[in-house]
Amino acid sequence: MTANEMPPMATPRVAAGALFFDDQGRVLLVRPSYKNHWDIPGGYVEPGESPRAACRREIQEELGLRIELGAMLVVDWAPVEQEGDKLLFVFDAGSLTIEQEQAIRFGDGELTEWRYVKPDELESYGPARLARRLLTAIKARTDNVGAYAEHGVQPHNQ
Repeated sequence: MTANEMPPMATPRVAAGALFFDDQGRVLLVRPSYKNHWDIPGGYVEPGESPRAACRREIQEELGLRIELGAMLVVDWAPVEQEGDKLLFVFDAGSLTIEQEQAIRFGDGELTEWRYVKPDELESYGPARLARRLLTAIKARTDNVGAYAEHGVQPHNQ
C-alpha cells in the first residue's frame, strides 16, 4: 500500500496540563493573557516531546517552578471546530507548598494571574468543556485511576 492509498488518519494537536490543589481541595487556575478565560497551567506538546515532558516544561516556563508530576488523570478527545482534533492530557501535580506559591513568576508573559477555585465554581471561569475535563480529572484522582474522556465526559461504557 502506497502513501496515496492510505486511508485518512487523524493528526490531532496534543496538549498537556497540570492539576494543582490546595489544602481545601480547590484547583489552581491561571489567567492567560491571550485567552478570554482561565485555564490550568500547561500547553501544546512540541514535536518529539512527550505530554508529561511538555507539561513539566510549560510549568517551568509559565510559573517558574520545577515540578515532578504524578499520575496521568485524564486524556480527553476534544476536537474544536476551528482548530481540529485535539488530545488533551491532565496530570496530577499535587499541592504547592507556601514557598512554591510565593515563588510563582510569570516568566514568559503568557500568564497574568493565578488563583485557587472551588470545583463547583470552575464553570464560571472558563468554557463548560474545560470544567467537565477538570471535574473528570478530579474524580479520577479521587478514584486513583486514569480516565478517558470525550469532550470532558467519560463515555458511559467505561
